[in-house]
Amino acid sequence: MTTNNITDKRWSLQGTTALVTGGCNGIGLGIVKELVSLGATVHVCDKNEPDLIKRLEQWEEQHLPITGSLCDVSSRDDRHKLIEKASSLFNGKLDILVNNAGVVLFKPTVSYTAEEFSFIMSTNFESAFHLSQLAHPLLKASGSGSIVFISSIAGLIGANNVSLYAASKAAMNQLVKNLACEWGKDNIRANGIAPALIRTPLLLQDVASLAVFLCLPSASYITGQIICVDGGRSINIS
Repeated sequence: MTTNNITDKRWSLQGTTALVTGGCNGIGLGIVKELVSLGATVHVCDKNEPDLIKRLEQWEEQHLPITGSLCDVSSRDDRHKLIEKASSLFNGKLDILVNNAGVVLFKPTVSYTAEEFSFIMSTNFESAFHLSQLAHPLLKASGSGSIVFISSIAGLIGANNVSLYAASKAAMNQLVKNLACEWGKDNIRANGIAPALIRTPLLLQDVASLAVFLCLPSASYITGQIICVDGGRSINIS
């Protein structure tokens, strides 16, 4: 094997499989495009049926290796069905899981209802926890699994009117660290990305590029990390 071939393999996802939640728009869509560009076969889920149908038609026209399922990640039954589908598509193995789907609700802390608490925590944190649990056998079977959690700098710094969202992302950040320790023996890596509020396509692309980098063989020694993509906001106290 030549040096060039070794280098190419370290920067390629050729032959790998990936599952991306919330993959039809925003960060999720950017990640899907990046994964496919490096050779991965991808299954996406989204709870918006018109968006999913539209994207699947586009990807089919472009002959891209992307399939999709309708799934509300806040639903435990939907999560089970999603992993069953991925297992069927990928023959019981999965190389990459991207826990991207999430919701935010800006309100003063005293104004949140019990229903809003349950919805935000189940969508943002419980779904990521449960999908990781369900996907564990598939990731382990791949021999080199990678989980990427799309978190937020809200889980690391204080902000007004976003306490529930921040709490769900802070819990996610801790989950990243624990899974990295617990599942390292199974050759599964776990990392998180904490973006600032996505205002520009450039920032969205930076997040997508980092997410896919963390899945590459080139990142094989990176695990348990929460990496901010925020232009330095999280370290700026001025």
